Amino acid sequence: MKDDRYWHCLDQAMEASHGGHTDEAMAWLDEALKENPNGAEAHNGRGEILWDEARIDEALYEFELATLADPKFATAHLNRAELLIEELGEYEEALQLCDRLLGGAAELPRLDRTLEAEIHYLKSKACFYQEDLEGALFLVRRALQCGGDLAISLAFEGQILLELGRFEESRRSLETAVALDPESGHAFYHLALVLERLGEAATAERHFESANALEPDHYPLPAAVEDTFFRGAVAEALDNLPRSIREYVEDVPVLVEDYPSDELIALEGVSPQILGLYIGTPRTEAGPTHQPLDVTRVILFKKNLEKICRDREELIDQIQITVRHEIGHHLGLSEEDMERLGLA
Repeated sequence: MKDDRYWHCLDQAMEASHGGHTDEAMAWLDEALKENPNGAEAHNGRGEILWDEARIDEALYEFELATLADPKFATAHLNRAELLIEELGEYEEALQLCDRLLGGAAELPRLDRTLEAEIHYLKSKACFYQEDLEGALFLVRRALQCGGDLAISLAFEGQILLELGRFEESRRSLETAVALDPESGHAFYHLALVLERLGEAATAERHFESANALEPDHYPLPAAVEDTFFRGAVAEALDNLPRSIREYVEDVPVLVEDYPSDELIALEGVSPQILGLYIGTPRTEAGPTHQPLDVTRVILFKKNLEKICRDREELIDQIQITVRHEIGHHLGLSEEDMERLGLA
């Protein structure tokens, strides 16, 4: 009877959670744990709700309790690994956890093709966030070979290929992802980015609108402005630099381009989505006889800045932040120095 009561509480918690009643769901999960204090499913459910509420440390603790209660409960292991990657930036710990799961030890979840695909996908994300794009691409393709959720893996493959500047390949992956899952804002958004780079502006705009309609909080419509407005905001950002800084940067041109060039992406490893870039030797490293190999300059990428802003006011603020950050690189300042001097 205790088992029946436990599962009844879990069913009620799931129903409440799906209805958006998280307090009620947590109450049912607490009831479930009274019936079975080692209920892995209940601990995992609590972890998922706490994660949604941005109570990250508490969520991690619940996932750990779930894996201790039932080491074969795959969902809790995967949730723990994903939280370590997405929220805490503990990439190495997540990779070690994934490798243990792939090891197939008897006390851990049975390794089938679906689970293997999910693990490779998580490993790919960890590599991506560590800027190991080739490693991420290899692993997401391992995930695709194993099966699993093809739409999600294809969309991520497309995102990685976009970052590598392999736009036509990215397009193929993302178009397939959209066809498999027309409700994926992520796939529509990244397909729009690729099409924009390939010069298909009208189709890109439609896909930006689709992504925004599906996930407005994640994918705002670009705050597109006229060139004159943008350049005026850049000039204002330079004028707003502290007086003690302006005299050191008067000879550093600040240029505006739509995107990083293919050359910068291919040869310098620059992200196609980068907001700004400093090219040159920082003042702290340039001696009196230093001869720069390239023209010292700051470049702001208009289209990329527009895409992360919801309106003109937000765009102006982001231009200010980006200008100050890149000027800080010219001055040879650390991130801490920039914050202290008001350049962050």
